[in-house]
Amino acid sequence: MIAIIDCNSFYCSCERLFKPNLRNSPVVVLSNNDGCIISRSDEAKALGVEMAGPYFKAKPLIEKYGVATFSSNYNLYGDLSWRVMETLRKILPPHCVEVYSVDECFVDLSHIPKEELQAFSLYMRETVETWTGIKVSIGVAPTKVLSKIANRLSKKHKEATNCVLVLDTPRKTEQALQKTPIEDVWGVGYQYAEKLKRYSINTAFDLSKKDIIWATKNLGGVTGARLVRELKGIPSIQMMDELINKKMIATTRMFGSPVTELCDIKEAVATYTARAAEKLRRQNGAANTISVFVVPREQSHTTHFRHGPSIGSYVILPLATSCTNELIKPAVALVERLYEKGRFYKKAGVMLSGIVPDSSIQGNLFSPAAKNKNRLLMSMMDNVNFAMRDDVLKFASSGTSRDWKMRQELRSPRYTTRWDEICEVK
Repeated sequence: MIAIIDCNSFYCSCERLFKPNLRNSPVVVLSNNDGCIISRSDEAKALGVEMAGPYFKAKPLIEKYGVATFSSNYNLYGDLSWRVMETLRKILPPHCVEVYSVDECFVDLSHIPKEELQAFSLYMRETVETWTGIKVSIGVAPTKVLSKIANRLSKKHKEATNCVLVLDTPRKTEQALQKTPIEDVWGVGYQYAEKLKRYSINTAFDLSKKDIIWATKNLGGVTGARLVRELKGIPSIQMMDELINKKMIATTRMFGSPVTELCDIKEAVATYTARAAEKLRRQNGAANTISVFVVPREQSHTTHFRHGPSIGSYVILPLATSCTNELIKPAVALVERLYEKGRFYKKAGVMLSGIVPDSSIQGNLFSPAAKNKNRLLMSMMDNVNFAMRDDVLKFASSGTSRDWKMRQELRSPRYTTRWDEICEVK
């Protein structure tokens, strides 16, 4: 059996954790630049606040009912996510936990007797909530797709299920499939949902009755066949080992306001490159390709929240590196190539690829000794920044004022990762 453990309205739960007065109040969290709503508490959903809707459209409703509103606080969310996953690794063998996203993970429960699954799932839920303060819902079933369906129903009917639903009999599984609209099945997007409805397939149960040959022909080949097998209770999507070393590292951000000056975009890209390089060194890697993209805003004054297609380019480095200064130089050169005077830009990003182990790079006999010691310099810089936070040490090309930085006007304190922002109890 496989379980999926999903944090309830995770971003909102993180904000509530340090504000007990909001426990039963409506809460929403905004996206980068405070643009859209990306997380809602159950109380906010009941008021009619739309998911992914623009904040300015929902603001009258939010103000009318006094909905607590927060900017994204990714330092806090990332740390609490790590605590939830580490708690599960304490309860279970570490290899049984597969982190799927910041607020979800699959858990292999094949070692738990079938008659104990309900009790053990409740134990996991209570332990996570006690140790971290984050409420979770758990769905358990023979396959990953069925566990997602169970989890959805456990969240939808919290009082009836106590946030835990175990599909351990064919009858329970059939009832769950019948209650699940086809568009809510994991792996079925909007276009496929509309296509399936034309075949009179309106629920997960309807799809589970189709044969594998039909699924292969009409649902994208192997992927569709795997989905139908999972709905039939045949495990086809295996538990994955944790990806320790990434094959690609990216850092992208929206600007606080549309940017027009080349110098501002250069500063932003240099900053993003430094952050990506820091992540690269954390996994002891080096990259031989760097890509940069910028996203212009459409010129019309009526499309403030829309942007045009991204414009990007890349360069292959003569030698793989993880040194920030060696990556910033080609990144800034790419910006000069992409920039068009007079255009407004909403976003930029940097991507490092062609990643190899740093230990596999040979020193250059014809380079000065100082250059070959850049790795030591980068290590010292990372240690200082990790200890002091907020990029105490940075390259001048990253700028000082950074007027282009993302807006976070409603961000709460980073309670668990900053000593000067730690929660005070009076």
